[in-house]
Amino acid sequence: MKNAKRALALVLTMLPLLAAAQLKQDDKLVTKVPFHFIIANKTVPAGEWTLRAASDGARTVVLRNVDANMALFSTAAPEITRKPAASCALVFNKYGEQYFLAAVKIAGSNMIYRVPESKAEAEMRAQNVIPAETILLASVK
Repeated sequence: MKNAKRALALVLTMLPLLAAAQLKQDDKLVTKVPFHFIIANKTVPAGEWTLRAASDGARTVVLRNVDANMALFSTAAPEITRKPAASCALVFNKYGEQYFLAAVKIAGSNMIYRVPESKAEAEMRAQNVIPAETILLASVK
């Protein structure tokens, strides 16, 4: 029993390090987003967006849109999934005509990186509005 507790403590300690290793600072995801969306309580324009880790081992990502001259930082909490992602993708929750960035998937990884819910999305959930999920494929460059 004592060894099982130690093993569990070790796994829980190492989990963030393993998750961070999946999204490396050198890798960047690139995708064209055809709609305005909300992240970090900001509405951002449609266009080509790049996403990369802010630093190795960090749980912070940087989103950039060069055409809009915009860059945003957001936390990204890693979460283990049962099946590895088939491809890199940005996952959005859609409420009516509003899109909210919800997560980032990395091809071949069992990790999904959850982006914190914005105030506007929390209000929608409080009204019991059920979101539709929209997935945009991204490429790694």
